Amino acid sequence: MADQHTILLVGESNVGKTHYGAQFLKRLMVKACALQMRGAPTNLEAFTTALGCLTEGRATDHTPASNYVESVWPIRDDSGRSADLVWPDYGGEQVRNLVTERRIPPTWRERTVQATDWVVLIRLHSLRSEEDLFSRPLQTFAAVAAQNEHAAFEPSDQARIIELLQMLLYLAQSSLDRPLHKPRLTILLSCWDELRTAELPPDLLAARLPMFWAFVRSNWSSPSVIGLSALEKALSKTDPDADYAIRGPEEFGYVILPNGERSNDITLPIRQLMAEAT
Repeated sequence: MADQHTILLVGESNVGKTHYGAQFLKRLMVKACALQMRGAPTNLEAFTTALGCLTEGRATDHTPASNYVESVWPIRDDSGRSADLVWPDYGGEQVRNLVTERRIPPTWRERTVQATDWVVLIRLHSLRSEEDLFSRPLQTFAAVAAQNEHAAFEPSDQARIIELLQMLLYLAQSSLDRPLHKPRLTILLSCWDELRTAELPPDLLAARLPMFWAFVRSNWSSPSVIGLSALEKALSKTDPDADYAIRGPEEFGYVILPNGERSNDITLPIRQLMAEAT
């Protein structure tokens, strides 16, 4: 019997996890992707609620910070490979709190230990831009340092994401003596449409988050970086988008593969992990 493969989806607040889950589910429902259900999924409430909003052409609300619900989707690809996609729906603030509080809740601990694959969602557009000595005169840094002398220290966005991965690696008891083959790592650059770029996803990540990318490349044997636009365009929570309502949400969304190829099958990142698992 093949090993059981579990995919852990990680992302901070406002990176589009719930929208991606709803669009993923819709693709499975209408059989408009390379994957299909091989059994009944569990606990779809959060995603069906979001899907109801998208069907009307509206964006859904963010998941409350205190929520943590797991939905298990038994899936199979067109080559007969199967997996249980465990999709945790949680408030993204929980991820930030893991780092700031240095404490891992039991639900996260159990899921991290069991996971064979990690998918990390990063929304580059919402991260703070880093400034260095090459972009600003030295004296400006001295002035800011004096102003913030008594302010609470807050790590940069890059440092926070790196520390999160380090904490998860510690829980998974993964040795960093050599580049990791397990858990496999896929980085999804979410809301790709708002970036308005023609760069390849790995190149853009290296340019925007060089320290984070250096950490990933140093510790994983073959990390994958993929652009994701789950909705393809911005939606309002109050004003319905007519195209969505008429054509259906499954007609929207795409991924940009590492080589720049575009595909409307937003389930491809998961399919690739299933293929690599063999």
